[in-house]
Amino acid sequence: MIFPFRVGVPDSDLDDLAARLDATRWPSALPDGHGYPLAALHELAAYWRSTYDWRAAEAELNTYPQFTTEFDGTTVHFLHVRSARPDALPLLLTHGWPGSIVEFLDVVPLLSDFHLVIPSIPGFGFSRSTRGWDVPRVAAAWLELMDRLGYDRFGAHGGDWGSAISRVLGALAPERVVGVHLSYLPTPPADGAYSPDDEERLAQTRQYLAHQPGVRVLNAQTPQTVAYALTDSPVGQLAWIAERFAEWGDPATPVGADRLLTDVMLYWLTRTANTSARLHRETVAGPLPCPVPLGVAVFAHDITRPVRSLAERVYDVRHWSEFDRGGHFAGLEVPELLAADLRAFFSPVRSSAPVGLT
Repeated sequence: MIFPFRVGVPDSDLDDLAARLDATRWPSALPDGHGYPLAALHELAAYWRSTYDWRAAEAELNTYPQFTTEFDGTTVHFLHVRSARPDALPLLLTHGWPGSIVEFLDVVPLLSDFHLVIPSIPGFGFSRSTRGWDVPRVAAAWLELMDRLGYDRFGAHGGDWGSAISRVLGALAPERVVGVHLSYLPTPPADGAYSPDDEERLAQTRQYLAHQPGVRVLNAQTPQTVAYALTDSPVGQLAWIAERFAEWGDPATPVGADRLLTDVMLYWLTRTANTSARLHRETVAGPLPCPVPLGVAVFAHDITRPVRSLAERVYDVRHWSEFDRGGHFAGLEVPELLAADLRAFFSPVRSSAPVGLT
């Protein structure tokens, strides 16, 4: 069963948020930094308290058709935005951490020639979670979701966790997934001869693997412990997410404060600091084969940048774009570039992909 859904946050939740922001206990600033800058967080928290308008964000979300459905006792929330085009290709867009469906709000109007399905991963936002939701289980649920919507064949896109989920989805149903497009693709270092640019990318990847961000380590090891602080303190939740947006994005294309705060609100209001982090603990690292055609968009300021020759050892790479702008949150930073690249990759398969729609 699929049920209509609208976002409707009680005033009491917003009053509680305001009171907690007013009562924030601020730490002193360490002289050598080591974290999100105190002055910047003060400014962002003040904007959240005095200027940011959740009701406007809520109204924007409610302009899109939203639904819930259930998998194995877990409620999953999703947007389903149908195109007016009779030959529209269904496209499944999957977010990552610390993102949400907010990652795609600026992309939706640019992809009106696709039927868009944008689910919240179990444990994120308005999707609930129970134990055992790893990447393969999420991918299997997405396949069932497309069944319930009546889509026989479709495309998939993702970054961060969405990249892994989309690749597993392609492996689960290669006869149905016409292609997978990624805005993030890790390529672990391997022996070989590489260009100077590829050597630089491999060095960046080695550095990242050797010095994993503390938040990812804590998400994987002690998500419940961290969640006590993040669920009690809105400024703590804000800092936890804002630091990732600052470090993983392009300074030249920063995510606006309103979009960032709407993303934070989906964690704060739903109290999902722990359940969203659980995916790091539940998922076992390993190779992710994907036998369907692959498209890759490389953004200059992403966490790591893939090496094409290494990607081609594993995947059927049909499309590869390099952009000098944008970072890990491409849908929020450079939505026009991401939308154009999605269209360029999927256009060749649109006419040959009967999609089915009920």
